[in-house]
Amino acid sequence: MANSAEIDYTAPSSPRIWNYWQGGKDYYAVDRAAGDEWVALQPEIMQIAKESRQLLMRAVHYLAAEAGVRQFLDIGTGLPTLQNTHEVAQAVAPESRIVYVDNDPLVLTHARALMTNTTDEGVTAYIDADYHEPEVIIADARSTLNFTQPIAVMFMGVLGHVPEYEEALSITRRVMAAAPSGSYLVLWENTNLSETARKAAEEYAKSGAIPYRLCSVEQVAKFFDGLELVGPGLTPINQWRPGADQTGAGEPLDAYGAIGRKP
Repeated sequence: MANSAEIDYTAPSSPRIWNYWQGGKDYYAVDRAAGDEWVALQPEIMQIAKESRQLLMRAVHYLAAEAGVRQFLDIGTGLPTLQNTHEVAQAVAPESRIVYVDNDPLVLTHARALMTNTTDEGVTAYIDADYHEPEVIIADARSTLNFTQPIAVMFMGVLGHVPEYEEALSITRRVMAAAPSGSYLVLWENTNLSETARKAAEEYAKSGAIPYRLCSVEQVAKFFDGLELVGPGLTPINQWRPGADQTGAGEPLDAYGAIGRKP
């Protein structure tokens, strides 16, 4: 388990910035400053951050309630906020097994508390690992998840931190290759449709934080090659099966995602 001495308070951290945008409290002044600089160029990013959590909740609920999935591998989970993966899944199916993966020190300090908030029937585990090493993640996850039964593999807006797109593509494909037939890939990424997003990402790279590489919509779609897309397919994240009370579902956001099933 990480301790506070390992946390870098001097450089912006993506999980902490994202927590700030989502209205959380787990960030520092350096994160707020970097986050505000992005918002100044692309105000939409705060809505994207909030809608990304709504997408996670809808996707996990769909998988647990409609697709019958009982195992979730959430890679690059970030800081806990409202309705985390295990809470949504285990509210539907208390026996659900969830493995979170991250290696950010502050995220790790929250891991024990996150894992105690679970059901008696289910399991919530945490792996301290880097998604650049999918084979390590898979090996560790096998102690909690049954790789002969369907698994929902989740990459929620995190692969933009992988410098090269082809490497990000390789990571997802290596994890999905280990998952059995009937498994699902849940993935979304910030996209490069707007000049404001492109400029914000460019300036963000100068902040001292790990740069974030925007995807084209076509690149997001390629993550799902060989998978069967669940309706409505690849959409802006706020338009993937929006809830009746979702006020932001009208205008498409510059972030796209989908769920794909492995045949």
